[in-house]
Amino acid sequence: MPAWLVAVRDRLFAIFDPARLTAAPELRFLGRTLFLAALVGVAAGIVGVGFVAVLDWTDRALLQHIVVLELGGGERGAVPVTASGVPYLLLFVPALGALAAGALLRFAPEAAGGGVDATLHAYHDEHAHLRRRVAGIKLVASVLTLGSGGSGGREGPTMQIGAAIGAGLARLLDLDERERRLLYIAGVAAGMAAVFRTPLGAALFAVEVLYRDGFESDALVPSVLASVFGYSVAVLVFGQHAIFSFPRGLGFHPYHLPLYLALGIVAAGVGDLLIGGLRTARARFARLPVPFWLQPALGGLGFGLCAAVATFVGARLWFGEPRSLGLVGSGYGMVQAVFDHAPWLPVGLGGAGLLLALALLKVACTSLTVGSGGSAGDFAPALVVGALAGGAFGHLTAWLFPSAGIDPTAFALVGMASLFGGAAHVPLASLILACEMAGSYSLLVPSMLAIGVTSLLLRRRGLYDSPRREAPMRARLPTITGAIPAPRLDDAPGR
Repeated sequence: MPAWLVAVRDRLFAIFDPARLTAAPELRFLGRTLFLAALVGVAAGIVGVGFVAVLDWTDRALLQHIVVLELGGGERGAVPVTASGVPYLLLFVPALGALAAGALLRFAPEAAGGGVDATLHAYHDEHAHLRRRVAGIKLVASVLTLGSGGSGGREGPTMQIGAAIGAGLARLLDLDERERRLLYIAGVAAGMAAVFRTPLGAALFAVEVLYRDGFESDALVPSVLASVFGYSVAVLVFGQHAIFSFPRGLGFHPYHLPLYLALGIVAAGVGDLLIGGLRTARARFARLPVPFWLQPALGGLGFGLCAAVATFVGARLWFGEPRSLGLVGSGYGMVQAVFDHAPWLPVGLGGAGLLLALALLKVACTSLTVGSGGSAGDFAPALVVGALAGGAFGHLTAWLFPSAGIDPTAFALVGMASLFGGAAHVPLASLILACEMAGSYSLLVPSMLAIGVTSLLLRRRGLYDSPRREAPMRARLPTITGAIPAPRLDDAPGR
């Protein structure tokens, strides 16, 4: 470590050294942790904003000018449409992008896939650390995979990149294991807040995704602070607006509660298909007699074929012109079309059938992209699949009960929250994330009901495979306040 960096570290530790003030040592430790969490938040926010900007430029360069696929606003709303004809290059460009990304993954195999599993594994395993190279390789590999059209999201890669930044700072300052974990979680929250623009939801997700039951309460304050700084960096660059434009005036109707309960069951069924599709794809690709870094290219080729055929069939059967149907990239544009009641979207039974078909196609395309090891997140596709399934359920119930005043848009938002919350085992974070993404809390109560049902039904099935211990950090490490460690169950009298 350079001498100047050692001097900076020693000065920082001297300022926040618990031994200097015996009256309130916990405040010294907390002050140092929060100061470092703020640094991680700024750094992760800058990297996250840069990642989004580079990815947007790559989207335009590859998809718009080579594949001839008009992006149409992406996250900001419009559904992508082709400029002319069927984009036949969609058959090959995703495979080429995944091939280039796979070549990079040879230098950091842990950067393959969605990023969440590797992040959780590195957090829970004391001997597994995210190497310094992971952040850079994950960023470039994700730009190549997503920029060439792969079906995935930005959030999973950004989560791993933010965690690598937090862990890297902890190693640079030679912090202990306890502080490394706190900065690790802070990096996750800040990276997600910068890309998702959901500061509270990102902070809750960072502490809740770590365990199947419970959350890391000691990391909540650093996570919130880092999320604030990461989100602030994004607002300075992109402005303050939600990911989706959600219609105002949709309220909660108590007599619709049985329908939302049924939606929770439907979301659990579709979520189980998504989990099964990803796991099956991982198992099948792992058995192929090819190197692991070539597998994403094969998945990209399969995805390109699926997306091109769906585009051609959709043009012939429904739209009269080719549309990407939300299969390319995150798919947020299709969700916005459901929220906007797009004029080309059928209503009633036809709309229900179309949205359900698109949800199943999104499951297949995401399984091919992420399940093959492609560097793309499964976070955003899970939200999109949930919104499409919820929209399909809303159109069906509106057709069955025409006098009930049902708006399919409400069911799309609740479906988005419930499927992801149940599949990822993050019910509280998913509830806040969906509301922040839509910029509306009007459907908070029905979302709570649907998420509870879906979480109960998917309790033994999860989107993420990494082992997550049930006991929080405080059961094996001192608490953040520096007080007496919480007792373990096996220390109880009579045990």
